[in-house]
Formats: sequence, C-alpha cells, structure tokens
Amino acid sequence: MPLFRSVTIARVCLRYRLDQLLPTERRPLWLRGLLAPLKLLPQPKMERGERLRRALEELGPIFVKFGQLLSTRPDLLPPDVVEQLDYLQDKVPPFSSDQCRGLIEEALGASVDEVFASFEREPLAAASVAQVHAAVLKSGESVVVKVLRPGIGEVIQEDLRLLRVIAGAIERFVPEGRRLRPVEVVEDYRHTIEGELDLTREAANGTQLRRNFSQSPLLYIPQVYWDYTRENVLVLERIDGIPVTDMTQLRAQDTNMPLLAERGVEIFFKQVFEYNFFHADMHPGNIFVSREHPQRPQYVAIDTAIVGSLSREDQYYLARNLLAMFRRDYRMVAELHVQSGWVRADTPVNAFEAAIRAVCEPIFEKPLGEISFARVLISLFQTARRFDMAVQPQLVLLQKTLLNIEGLGRQLYPELDLWKTAHPFLERWMRERIHPKTLLGEIKRYGPEWLEKFPQMPQLVYSALEQSRELAPQLESIGEKLASGQRRGRWQYLRRVGGVLLGAGALAISRPQWLEQLPPSGWLLGIAALLLLLWP
Repeated sequence: MPLFRSVTIARVCLRYRLDQLLPTERRPLWLRGLLAPLKLLPQPKMERGERLRRALEELGPIFVKFGQLLSTRPDLLPPDVVEQLDYLQDKVPPFSSDQCRGLIEEALGASVDEVFASFEREPLAAASVAQVHAAVLKSGESVVVKVLRPGIGEVIQEDLRLLRVIAGAIERFVPEGRRLRPVEVVEDYRHTIEGELDLTREAANGTQLRRNFSQSPLLYIPQVYWDYTRENVLVLERIDGIPVTDMTQLRAQDTNMPLLAERGVEIFFKQVFEYNFFHADMHPGNIFVSREHPQRPQYVAIDTAIVGSLSREDQYYLARNLLAMFRRDYRMVAELHVQSGWVRADTPVNAFEAAIRAVCEPIFEKPLGEISFARVLISLFQTARRFDMAVQPQLVLLQKTLLNIEGLGRQLYPELDLWKTAHPFLERWMRERIHPKTLLGEIKRYGPEWLEKFPQMPQLVYSALEQSRELAPQLESIGEKLASGQRRGRWQYLRRVGGVLLGAGALAISRPQWLEQLPPSGWLLGIAALLLLLWP
C-alpha cells in the first residue's frame, strides 16, 4: 500500500473532519482518547454531508463511485448525508484524442482509418473510467466507441486495497461495525467496479439484456459489434433517443406519459423476477425514450456494465415480503425476515411484528398512489436494523435500481401508482412459481439438488401448506373438479395436488429447523404428494 496515497487520504479526512461522522454514542474509551486531539483542529464551515461529498470528490473517481453506491443506502446513512451524496458527479476532463486513437489501434490491430469511415476527435462524454467517441463503420452503421482510460486499472486496484483496509478497521474497531459488514460491502463494490474495467463483460451484459427483451415493446438495448470489441474498447450501435428527463421534447412529440411511467416499473419487475438479470445502473443519464410510437413509448438503456441478480431464495422472499407488506400482514413480514436469514433466528417475532406495524401503518394511511414503494422497503430495513439485521450486499443493487426507477416514474408522471403495476405482476409470478409445469422443469434442471434435499420434503410440505395462502384458490378449484365424478379428471387433479404439495415443500426448502417438530402425518403427506405426482 503506497505510503503517499495513505497520507493523502488521511490529510483529506482531517481537512474535512470526517472523524465527526463516526457515531458518538457507544464509542470505546480508547477510541475517544485517540480522537481527542482532533478537537484542536479548525472546524469546517459546512454540514457533514457536504464535507463527506467534497472529500470523496477530492480523493478521486473510485471514492466518488463508492460514494454513489453509499447514496443508495438510506437505511444505513442519515437523510442529510444521502442527499449530499446524490450530488456526486463522475465527470473528469477527457484524455487526448491521439492517445485514444492509439489505444483503439493497439486493441484492434488496425488503424482507426481502416476500421471506421469516420471518427470524431472530440468525445461525446468523459467519465472516470472511460470516454466515448462517435464514429461510423466502413459498412455505414453509426456507432459509439467506448475506450478505457489508460492506467485506470492500477489506480482502481490501489484504491480498492485502501478501501479494504478502512473497511476492516471499521468492522474491527467501530461499535456496530460487524453488523454493517463493511468488508462485504467493499467486496461487493470490488466486483462492480472491476466489471467496469472489462468492456467485454459490459458487452456480454448488454447482449443478454437485448436478448431478454428482443420481442418486447418495453425496452431496447443497443447492438454490440463484437468484431470490434475488446477488453478496453467497446463498439455499440448509436441510438437516437430523447433523454428521459427532457420533458419538453417528450411532451412535444405527445408521449403517453402515464404509460411511459408504468412501463418503467414493468421493466424493473420483469428484469428482477422473470429474467433474474437486471440493469443496476438505471439513473437518468443512462435512459432514453425512443422517438418512434410516442403513444406506445419504448425505453432505450445504455451502459450495462453494472447488472445484478438474486438467488432463487431471495427472489421468493422479496416477492412475498412486498405482497405481505401491502396486505398489511406484518406477522408474515416478520416471519419471512427470520426464515430468509435476514435477521437472526432468535429474533422475537412478536416484537418485530409490532415494530414493523408502527412504521408501516402511518405510511399506508395514504392513498396507494402517494406511497413510495422504495421508501417503504427502506423503512422496513431501517426497522430490521434495530433487530440486528445485517447488511445484505446482494440487495444493495436491487434497492438502488428500485429507487432510480420509482424516482424516474414519479418525475414522468407524479400520479403514478406503482403498486397498481407491481401487485398483479407479483401475484402472477407467485402463481407461476408453484405451477406443476414449473416444478417439473425445476426438477429436470436441478435434479441432484432436489434428491439431496428430499429427506426434508415431508415436513417442508406440511409447514408450507400451513402458511401459504397462495395455495388456497388452487386447492378449492381441485376440490370442485374432484366432485364432478370424472375418473380421468380425478387423477389429473390429484396429480395437480401432488405437484402443488411438492412445490410447496420446494419453496420451503430453506427451513430445516422445522424437522424437529415433524408429526407423523407430515411424512405421510410428503410421500402421498410424490406418489400422486408420479401416478401413471
């Protein structure tokens, strides 16, 4: 770790008195003694959030990006600090056009004039990691060429090492540091920032998103020109869209604003639940609106360097949490947090339920159209912190994306009722998840995993049936069909019962502690479910 960089960081932290951002309560005696001499330093004449923002900007691009990540964690930081971090700007002067051309020629093994019919010397945009130039291919397609800054990899690795040291010190010495899991947050950030250093990864992400929405009118992703793409050079189709925040142009072409806002929400839920692969950097600078079909508007997204996905378990728990919250079933929300491992297994569920109710009830007294979906989720996480909920790094990108999407939707159409769009999607996704065809597909795909976990199945089936409201309509329908007296129909629906029971067990696989409470009927129920499913 270079001494000079460490001294620079210490000097900036002292200049802006960032030590004052550490919690004053519960500081150990040794830490108070260590920080006591700092009281002699002059006090900056600015609020703490502005001090942190200015310090991060002075420390450079990696710290700016880390601050942008922290700005998506209002469940961890005070509102005034989050507000200032939202102002962080990732803008730096461009590097020279000649240097850029040299990097392109070295990567492609050919001169710029041989590859492109034209290449604009002045960049369209310049950021801390890369800059972008407009060009035209010899075949006539208009493209943009993204080129990594020279030497940026070494700078990033150096600063990442420093961030790891700082995170380790916070986790070890700061009260509540272990619960905040700063080392894991930095490690998650490392994966994110290193992904931006390999433009082939960004190209692959864009190709996957483009394939997911290839038949959809909701979202368009620019084409990647793989023949001209390397680790430090990316060539993409150039799009001609309206910036999503340019309300003047959107209104001038008579864009259907309510539908545009609703489609943004639908895109989010499709990415997270249907494809489990979502664009995690959907801030307004990366989003455009197609100029075609303004009454059926289509989004265009660029910069796919940062994407996210959830485990199947987190998908399920997140969907059920959202549904339970808006049904005001706070008991279910509390139990789901325990079952998912987001809070400790010994958390007092009754007390947790009461705390969630106290936070959510005032919010839900408002009309649904005025409720911030993302803020409800943040309030829930803030409440869970009081019950020692650890930071969940895998949910950081999701929360950031939801905040961006909802803020954008409300800017486009302030009357947006996000729940009106989200609720039917989540209900449909939950129904499809327990459909027998889906379950059979899961068995084919994850057969060995199912066999390994089969001894747990009877109890899991029993417990899931006790709790799952989603199964009730299907079971009622099955009962009506059985009453019809048609033998063939009986066995078809009995097999459907078996599929539903087996699926309920699969959804509950993460709850092995229930085996201790297993009644004999639970084993019989599980065996019967499997026989019914496999009956010829």
